[in-house]
Amino acid sequence: MGVRPTSDRLRETLFNILAPRIEGTRFLDLCAGSGAVGVEAASRGARFVTFVDRSRKMCGLVEANLDLCGVPEDETEVVMGEAAEFLRRAQARGDAGWDVIFFDPPYMNDYAPTLSTVGATDAKLLCAGGVVIAEHHHKNELKDSYGCLRRWRIVRQGDSSLSFYERS
Repeated sequence: MGVRPTSDRLRETLFNILAPRIEGTRFLDLCAGSGAVGVEAASRGARFVTFVDRSRKMCGLVEANLDLCGVPEDETEVVMGEAAEFLRRAQARGDAGWDVIFFDPPYMNDYAPTLSTVGATDAKLLCAGGVVIAEHHHKNELKDSYGCLRRWRIVRQGDSSLSFYERS
């Protein structure tokens, strides 16, 4: 399946950091896998959560988990597709931006295409005051900036790290 789920402990750390900004947000869970991060966002008050995963099987699992957790269908969207391609299409359609974008690609070392798409000067994918969080292996060093995105925090826990970015 290629799923590398965010550990419970790391997810708890993530949401402890995001707690003051999660209520009422539009949340994007890129490379959603089981959807655990997005479901957690919904349970903590996110207004709308979009889940994106390239696997039909994972999208089905996300939908099953949403049903199991009783998350209303009108508060979520599950999209099958590649992360960078989904963002390019959303930008071209002029979709409203997200307040929080969580990006955790399975076993991928090249974060640049996706983060650069969000950080492009003309991109409106991230709302004003929004945050992008990239989960990555601690040995996979991400850049401090991608276009207009600037990293403001790194949290390391075990072998994983969370890099927090915002528009400059």
